[in-house]
Amino acid sequence: MPEMSREKVAAVEGSALGQIHDIDIDDVLDYVHKDLKRLPGYIELYQRYLRQRWDVYEIDFAQDARDWTDRMTQDEREAFTAISSGFHHGERQVEVELPVFMLGGSEESRIYMSSQIEDEARHTVFFDRFYREVVGLPGDSVQDVLDASFQHVSETFVGPFGLLAYQADELRADPEDLAARVRYGTTYFLWIEGVLALSVMKITLSYCRNAGLLPGYYTGFTATCRDEARHVQFGMRFLREAVQEDPRLLREIHETLRTILVINGATSRRLALEALGWTQDEVRRLMIRQLTMKLVDVGIDLPPDVQQMISNIEPELAGG
Repeated sequence: MPEMSREKVAAVEGSALGQIHDIDIDDVLDYVHKDLKRLPGYIELYQRYLRQRWDVYEIDFAQDARDWTDRMTQDEREAFTAISSGFHHGERQVEVELPVFMLGGSEESRIYMSSQIEDEARHTVFFDRFYREVVGLPGDSVQDVLDASFQHVSETFVGPFGLLAYQADELRADPEDLAARVRYGTTYFLWIEGVLALSVMKITLSYCRNAGLLPGYYTGFTATCRDEARHVQFGMRFLREAVQEDPRLLREIHETLRTILVINGATSRRLALEALGWTQDEVRRLMIRQLTMKLVDVGIDLPPDVQQMISNIEPELAGG
């Protein structure tokens, strides 16, 4: 990947919420990968969080509501809701399950993790507001709106997050079990955040920018993507350090990826992402690129069978 210019880095890093609507999502995605070879320390990432945190209640969804009703087709609304619903539920799940991962590791990592848990809570509220104020889903509580959006969630979301719930239960039994932490970290930081989440961001935010629609969503989800840069960099640093400490743990990454990729290939319901301007093959290439960039930059080698499974990734996508 070409190195980002200092001007683009400064724009992404320093933009307040009111300015971030002017940032191109491709620049934010480049920013996610910018430090993967260096991988900032945990306290450095915590300091970045303090500079970049934003107020979810400052977002104005009034124009989004008009766009949703008056300017988007039914196919566009259905595709957008389907691909966003996995993210809606994903943010809520990790908000309540990341504390299990936080129990283990160094004190510096725990300090950083406190910031990510707050990020996930903010992102949950962002989607709660979007589904209430723009999509018009009913509900008096956050859980009510989650229940209303669940019908739109596809299998590609259910599978990895079911696996993550199982791995979180493993960690509850022994939060310091490094092999269990690596399995959890591979599923969450590498696949769910590093592949699914960033792919959803690219698809929905490119649609918004190209069509000139949903400015509130674009603002909040672009800020969310900037948050993901910290999350992914933390996770990849954790995986790299774990393998350096015990090279045998590389097998845990490989086996977890095998499980994830089998789940990915088992979906039966296809999303009509063409309504958002994406072909299935474009999504497939996007997912493969998101995964391989991180593995290459961090130096995680793969056996031939996993490489073949990655090349066969199905472009059925629903969130992260």
